[in-house]
Amino acid sequence: MSYNLLKGKKGIIFGALDENSIAWITALRCHEEGAEIVLTNAPVAMRMGEINKLAEKINAPVIPCDVSSDDDVTNLIDKTMEHFGGSFDFILHSIGMSVNMRKGKSYTEIDYGFNAKTLDISAISLHRILATCMKKDALKEWSSVVALTYIAAQRVFPDYNEMADAKALLESVARSFGYHYGLKKHVRINTISQSPTRTTAGSGVKGFDGFMNYAEFMSPLGNASAADCANYIVSLFSDLTKMVTMQNLFHDGGFSLTGVSHAVIEQMEK
Repeated sequence: MSYNLLKGKKGIIFGALDENSIAWITALRCHEEGAEIVLTNAPVAMRMGEINKLAEKINAPVIPCDVSSDDDVTNLIDKTMEHFGGSFDFILHSIGMSVNMRKGKSYTEIDYGFNAKTLDISAISLHRILATCMKKDALKEWSSVVALTYIAAQRVFPDYNEMADAKALLESVARSFGYHYGLKKHVRINTISQSPTRTTAGSGVKGFDGFMNYAEFMSPLGNASAADCANYIVSLFSDLTKMVTMQNLFHDGGFSLTGVSHAVIEQMEK
């Protein structure tokens, strides 16, 4: 059901890879709610995924962007403003990549060159995007920026590896830039800490299936789906949440505040 929550709004969605990705589902929901969208992803991800299929569905242009490149980000913002005929209203940052995890390196034995790349793509990219938008006055008054994170930024999940550090940095950038952009132009910036979700990226984490089941047992409402997350993002892009900023918002069925559940205790006693 559509409520026209984003009627007349325009924005960029980073990270739509395939039909399982939160960014993909969010793009569809934003379109349903009346938004106009520009899609973007890294050139290598675009070759791996099916972003052009999504673009056809929602009538959106696709602009490649390596978020670790100042030139690419500048080009993206320039072309987006050209497409929309001026400034726009929202950004979804759904970007994360761990080189050390791909190389099979444990957290205690990470390669620091790889680590720098991970932090750049997964966290500093948000700063680079926001700084470029601020410089070019690309975001309208009361715009909304959302970045996807995970509770491993606050708690230890051993197999989440260096991505835990990246997410902690991402959340810090959202808070700090949220202060400055809020003062300058009432732009609000938040992170959503989502339940483990069966995306292409998430499924690559070691022991993912076991942990997803554990999170389901631990959460009073169960795991939040990608579709539920997309709905939450739509609400944060809408004018209904215009005073929410600099927050890390847990969207996890209650997992983040549950010490232990009866279901988990019963499993441990077997």
